[in-house]
Amino acid sequence: MNYEEELLQCCKFYPIPTPKEFSPAGQCLAVKQDICEGFFWLYSEDDLFNIKIQNFFFKKDQLFDPQALNWPDSLSIVYCESVSGEEFMPYRRLTAGCVKTFFGNRHPCKTLYHKNVPIKSVSIEIFPAYYQQYLKKVFPMEYQNPYAAFQEIDQTNDFPEMVTLLRQIQSYRGEGMAARLFYRSKVSEAVALMIQHTQTHPKQEPLPVSQEDREALGNIAAYMNDHYNRTILLEQLAKIACMGTTKLKKSFHQVYGCTITEYIRQRRLSQGENLLATTDFPIEQIAVTVGYSNAGRFSRDFRSSTGLNPSEYRKLSQRKESAVAGECRL
Repeated sequence: MNYEEELLQCCKFYPIPTPKEFSPAGQCLAVKQDICEGFFWLYSEDDLFNIKIQNFFFKKDQLFDPQALNWPDSLSIVYCESVSGEEFMPYRRLTAGCVKTFFGNRHPCKTLYHKNVPIKSVSIEIFPAYYQQYLKKVFPMEYQNPYAAFQEIDQTNDFPEMVTLLRQIQSYRGEGMAARLFYRSKVSEAVALMIQHTQTHPKQEPLPVSQEDREALGNIAAYMNDHYNRTILLEQLAKIACMGTTKLKKSFHQVYGCTITEYIRQRRLSQGENLLATTDFPIEQIAVTVGYSNAGRFSRDFRSSTGLNPSEYRKLSQRKESAVAGECRL
């Protein structure tokens, strides 16, 4: 049994006639039971690549571990319209609206998805037969393994070309030979965009961070975890870490993968999610409680992060009965 079959059996997806929201060239599956509810569409091209469109939600907080599913070597590029949860190793919030790469069976990362919030995404997953064999055969003199390009992207909000491409895949409704040609061309285009993006956005080699500095940064992170809802000055953090402000900003970003401002914002939004899901506090009160000066800014940041307005998130996260599967459409 391969990992796709294990994943579908785990969530008990079952095949259904392809509705008009999806291309008939792929397989459409649905699920409505105790674990989750919604739709999963899959197009596969032999052992070369998969294209997936998802729109479902878990009914309980769900910890997803790729290693438990025997995930094979693969490179994925994903765009999420809405999502709520956290990644671990290292820790960071799941963020809607960004382009993200994923490495099957190489960089294991456990992910916690929050209950009742739709996971709406579209992705391309390529396998070694594509990026190590097919591309090398087609481009014998110019071949370069796209793994490095996928690794450099990691997660970014500055890749509009890829967002456009994945949305084109999401809205495509063709079938037959036209569909096969379309999906093959989009996978090739996605790989080309990945390579081109890393060429035009080169990353600088980071300087090593000493163990002493890592411990100081850990203290900074712990301090912000406790005081995220207050005004935190960079100069204050620099004094705590015994670093200059420039070194602190560079070292923190290198270790935690985000700026100090982004880290504080993530903590505020995480607590905002919790309060929306577990209390009936007014949104204005929640905004102030987690450190925002007004509800408008909180709502904008919240929608940017999850793909949902705070009121939409509250309604979904607090629902007692799941919606009818037919209402969970793209």
